[in-house]
Amino acid sequence: MSTREGATTFGRAKKALGQHFLHERAYIDRIVQAVDPRPGERLVEIGPGQGALTLPLLRRHGALTVIEFDRDLIAPLAAAAERVGELAIVHRDVLAVDLTALAADGRLLRLVGNLPYNISSPILFHALDHATAIRDMHFMLQKEVVDRMGAAPGSKVYGRLSVMLQARCEVIPLFDVPPGAFRPPPKVDSAVVRLLPRPSQAIGIDDPARFAAVVRAAFGQRRKTLRNALSGVCDAAAITAAGVDPTSRAEQLAVADFVRLANISRPQ
Repeated sequence: MSTREGATTFGRAKKALGQHFLHERAYIDRIVQAVDPRPGERLVEIGPGQGALTLPLLRRHGALTVIEFDRDLIAPLAAAAERVGELAIVHRDVLAVDLTALAADGRLLRLVGNLPYNISSPILFHALDHATAIRDMHFMLQKEVVDRMGAAPGSKVYGRLSVMLQARCEVIPLFDVPPGAFRPPPKVDSAVVRLLPRPSQAIGIDDPARFAAVVRAAFGQRRKTLRNALSGVCDAAAITAAGVDPTSRAEQLAVADFVRLANISRPQ
C-alpha cells in the first residue's frame, strides 16, 4: 500500500530487487476485478511489495497468503493488514517456495502478483513446475514479456517462453499499464496477463524434461535449421517422423509440432 491508504510507512523501492510499486487506483481496481476472488478460494500473491494489491484483495476475500523476499516489507505488511483480514506471510524467495505444498488442503491456488522484471521468466517457469496445483494466474509483467508469452508462430518475438507457456497454459493478455502507474516509474510499459493451466490430459507431453530440452535446443540457435539446431537432441529422421520439415526453423513451428517432436525423439 502507499502511505495514502493508512498510517503504515514503507521504505523506498529497492533497485537491486527490481521493485516498482503499483499505486494507481484505477489499475489496482482493474486487476482485482480481473482476479474476482470468491469465498473459499486459495489466493496467493507473489511479491506484495507495499500492499497495493494485497489490501484490496484482502478486503474482498478476507484471507490471503503472500510470498515476500524483502524482509523490510514484512512488518509494514503485517501491520497494514491487521484490521483488514487474515494475512499469512511467507518470507522467502518465491523460487524456493514449494507452491504445490501451499495447495496441500486440496484447494487449487490462484496466483496473483506484480512480478519483478529481473526474475519474471524464472518465476513463470517455477509456476509451470507446479501447474497441477494451480487454477489460474494473474500477473503483471513487462509488456515485452507478455507479448512474447502470447506470440504466435512466425512472430519475431515467438520463442522458448511462448512455446513452454502455451504448451501448459492458455495465455490471455488482458490490458496494458503505463509507467506512471508505478512508483518509481519503470522505463517500459507493463501488461497484465491471465494464465489458465491446461488439464494434464490435454497437454499431451510424454516427458516434460525431454520437451524442455527440445524447445531449448531449437531456439538456442534460432537462425539454424532444425536439422542443425536439434542435432544434439534428435536426428533428421525423428524430425521427419514427427511431420516436421528438417529444413524449417524453430519460429515456424506451432506448439503442437514441438510436442510431437519431443514425444517421438529419443536421446542420442
